[in-house]
Amino acid sequence: MVYSPEQTKSADENLKAQRENLGLRRVSILLALIVFISFLAYQIDIAIPGTPSINNTYTPITQPTAQEINSYDVLGKVVSKNEAASLLKTDEGKQQLSADNGAVAITEDLIKLGRKAFYTETFGNEVFFTDVTGVLNGPLNVGNLAYAIASLGGKSTTNLQVTMDRDMQVGDRTFKKGDILNTGLDVPANSLFPLGIVTHINQGKIRVGVTCAACHAAVDQVTGRILEGAPNNDLDTGLIIALASNSAAWFRQTGVNPQTMRRGETTYMKADGRRYRLPDIKALENAVDAELLTWSPGNFDSTGDNVNNPSQNPSSYTFAAYPYGWSGNAAIGWFHGLTTLNSNVHATNSDLTTGADASQKLLGIDKETYLGIILQNSANPAFRLPQNAKPSEFFEKIDPTPGTPAMNEVIKMPGFPKGSPFMLDGLMASSPGLPVAAQLNGMSAFQNSLAPPPNHSTNSEAVKRGAAIFTKAGCVECHSGRYFTNNHVIAESEIKSQPSRAKAQAAFAGNFTEPQTYPSNVRVPLPENPLVLNVPNIISEEDFKLAFAIGNAGGYKVPSLIGLAVTAPYLHDGGVAATKEAVLVDKNGLKIVNSEQLGLTGTSLKNIAPDPSASLRVLVDRNLRRQVVLANHANSNLQKSNADGSGHNYWVDKQAGFDIQDQTDLIEFLLSLDDNPEIIPPQSR
Repeated sequence: MVYSPEQTKSADENLKAQRENLGLRRVSILLALIVFISFLAYQIDIAIPGTPSINNTYTPITQPTAQEINSYDVLGKVVSKNEAASLLKTDEGKQQLSADNGAVAITEDLIKLGRKAFYTETFGNEVFFTDVTGVLNGPLNVGNLAYAIASLGGKSTTNLQVTMDRDMQVGDRTFKKGDILNTGLDVPANSLFPLGIVTHINQGKIRVGVTCAACHAAVDQVTGRILEGAPNNDLDTGLIIALASNSAAWFRQTGVNPQTMRRGETTYMKADGRRYRLPDIKALENAVDAELLTWSPGNFDSTGDNVNNPSQNPSSYTFAAYPYGWSGNAAIGWFHGLTTLNSNVHATNSDLTTGADASQKLLGIDKETYLGIILQNSANPAFRLPQNAKPSEFFEKIDPTPGTPAMNEVIKMPGFPKGSPFMLDGLMASSPGLPVAAQLNGMSAFQNSLAPPPNHSTNSEAVKRGAAIFTKAGCVECHSGRYFTNNHVIAESEIKSQPSRAKAQAAFAGNFTEPQTYPSNVRVPLPENPLVLNVPNIISEEDFKLAFAIGNAGGYKVPSLIGLAVTAPYLHDGGVAATKEAVLVDKNGLKIVNSEQLGLTGTSLKNIAPDPSASLRVLVDRNLRRQVVLANHANSNLQKSNADGSGHNYWVDKQAGFDIQDQTDLIEFLLSLDDNPEIIPPQSR
């Protein structure tokens, strides 16, 4: 049958209307479900979603790491399965592997607990995100998020797009009603919730919190399945926080010093009993928003040093990849510092009230002023600092975790308010009713079991040649062994990457005491006078001083190369990036054919995913890198957030004596480093 143009247009309009109605029905159903659950939640506390089915992930087809079930971790020292079996035959050995000695048994149950915590445990940060920050008070509210998810129709996305429902000035940017917000939130197939975002409903109040999975798991764009451990490299954390109503509470993650801002109308009382005025709310909010909006998607500032230096969300392919953190600052204690890193997320960076007791030492801001700045514009009026109040006294009244020095579920470590190389701010994330560090150690064991999915090369000969180039070029001297790292920190003066992030931990080191912890069988809340264990120092003095910039400009750790196929862009700031269309490779050499898709400016900031192969070519070719760094330097936002893709000047290019084929073979080899690498080059002696 042949249709007239008028009939075709009418049919298209009807189809469009049907789709819109279907989308509206989905939204209505989802909102009705939320309202119904909210009604029920007047009696109980509900948290959704739960842990995703393992069958919806790539993990079942991925070869696990060499972590042994029934091995032990004794505050960072690994005791193998066989050695443990032998030790457990004697009383002395049993004592050595006891919790009172700091031992943690690596079991299937521990990994199961860790996986659950990885996806669902917020340690209570939904209060700070919702009641203080106001993440649901802006355009990313429940209704808009529900509509965006329902509009997917059960399909997955690696970038939940939300439509602005208002005109809004945020920092120095103007958003218009109808604009599309690229959040970078991943939604698995047939899911009603973004990955790593947990909704808590209690007494009719909806709150959202963040778990490790938001940044350290991703949805595969093709299949909709979850890549456990892969970084969410387009999650736009800066945008999400900037759109909240009280993003000023996050000032310490930016370079905005509130003490230099003009005074506002809110008065408060300091420890000396005198009244002072806090910074102007609107001026501070605008300044913080402007800096948050400079962050590239996939980046977050986890240092809290009041300098704007975000870095990439790292992968959770962590086995044997210690020390942890881009500068190698998490290196001692359980799981060789991985438990430290996991705690840092929730005991430092998802609840900014955790920094109050050390704010004078770390930031030069007294505790009352620090808390006052955070609470003066809280989204929930019940959490908003009243006029003339003493912030610490008001905080005690509203604290959802009474008796702790923060809103999140944390415990004071021995020596608090001083921190230590084990727990940087002297606080450890731990939930009441569970043993000390149970969830953290569980997440460490779970992460240490993860590996990227198979990435079999179609050209084994190229992989072999690339492995030879890897050795010839000297890459193997640092990226050595099964997990392609020598586990050391390289001085910034040698690696020459963007220097700001390398020295970000220096202030913390100035507030350190000796590292100590409690045994892993002590339950929270802590009893009176619990047993205290010394945490052994298992990092070299040189690496320690570089990690915390003690007497130097700091450094960056040698990362593992496992999973390069799913972790682009590269370097700590993500500045090494390009699309496949940007660079032409042929027998005549390399040619930039689309300079508009180089660097963060031409990829992540345009919501274009960097191509792993092209980005690795940029990493090893000095001429390409020069153009990428120039492209990044041309973007004022990247300069404000200290991201440029410079450094790691180790080349495999013509000037270094290699040809294009050598370069291509090396890239083929690097991309093959998956759950079971075909070749592991020996380290030369």
